Amino acid sequence: MKELNKLKDVQEIKIDPKRKLFSATHEEISSGYTTDVYFLKTLDILESLDLADKTVTAEIFPRKSGIFCGLDEVLNLLKDKKIELWSIPEGESFEAKDTVMRIRGPYKEFAVFETVVLGILASSSGWATAAFKCREAAGDKTFICFGSRHVHPAVAPVMERAAVIGGANGASCILAAKLLNQNPLGTVPHAAFLIAGDTLTIAEAYDKVMPPESPRIILVDTFKDEVEETIRVARLLGKKLEGIRLDTPSERGGVTPELVREVRARLDFEGYNHVKIFVSGGLDPERIKILSENGADAFGVGSYISSAPPIDMTLDLKKVEDKPVAKRGRIPGLIENKKLKKFK
Repeated sequence: MKELNKLKDVQEIKIDPKRKLFSATHEEISSGYTTDVYFLKTLDILESLDLADKTVTAEIFPRKSGIFCGLDEVLNLLKDKKIELWSIPEGESFEAKDTVMRIRGPYKEFAVFETVVLGILASSSGWATAAFKCREAAGDKTFICFGSRHVHPAVAPVMERAAVIGGANGASCILAAKLLNQNPLGTVPHAAFLIAGDTLTIAEAYDKVMPPESPRIILVDTFKDEVEETIRVARLLGKKLEGIRLDTPSERGGVTPELVREVRARLDFEGYNHVKIFVSGGLDPERIKILSENGADAFGVGSYISSAPPIDMTLDLKKVEDKPVAKRGRIPGLIENKKLKKFK
């Protein structure tokens, strides 16, 4: 696929009428198909003035604080470009206006990818930052990202990978986990229980069918009172039961601190102190903290992470050749950040 480098290239793009999805392919992104068209206009103008080859230094900064993510994709995207690149590492914190990335090279080498680079960093850092806030609330306890169902599948693995960079212990999205060299994590949905008609039927089958390394964590809010189902499952599986999952719907009040305390007390009373309580359903840092204080051991977080707003990123040219430059309102020249490391 031809990389776009002038405006007339846009006219040559043909869309297959049988295309299944509207999301961009890797090849389309790498060829500049998702850039803003004005960068191609810019290159045409600069080429006419014989200026497109000028060496420039660009810096990227965020509009608010957060956790940095997206570097690996940017490095892959610009791998074959004749540029130098400095960045803060993935998982590193930043403040508003910090320089998080610096790129130096001929302007035409990376101009087309400004939109793409900023989009990668903005979305990934937004998701990583939301996950970091959940990590602060959960402390040393486990939390897993369950957010894929809330975003387009094209970006689901990007989002859940960013969540792990931000602090999640794992991802339920298969591709996200594999990109991280991890195993995807999760139990089973209510659908399995509804089809079988009884919680114990699924609990018993889960224990027989699932491999030994798959934790025996059973959902207990499908049919009966959660405390009653918890004890039934505990009596069935005994020491093999590693945890129960509470995902009580909002129509029933959701998972409350009182419910968690009661389940914990009943498990302990019956001698099942080893059984952990996993909670999910509309969790955010505030609810994680409250439920944790009342006995929850692990958390599944979805929409709080997946719906996190992108952290706006801005790219400014700070040098043309060796001359410091800046548009009005900005300071000419490089803005140093001791966290920057050279990656390319």
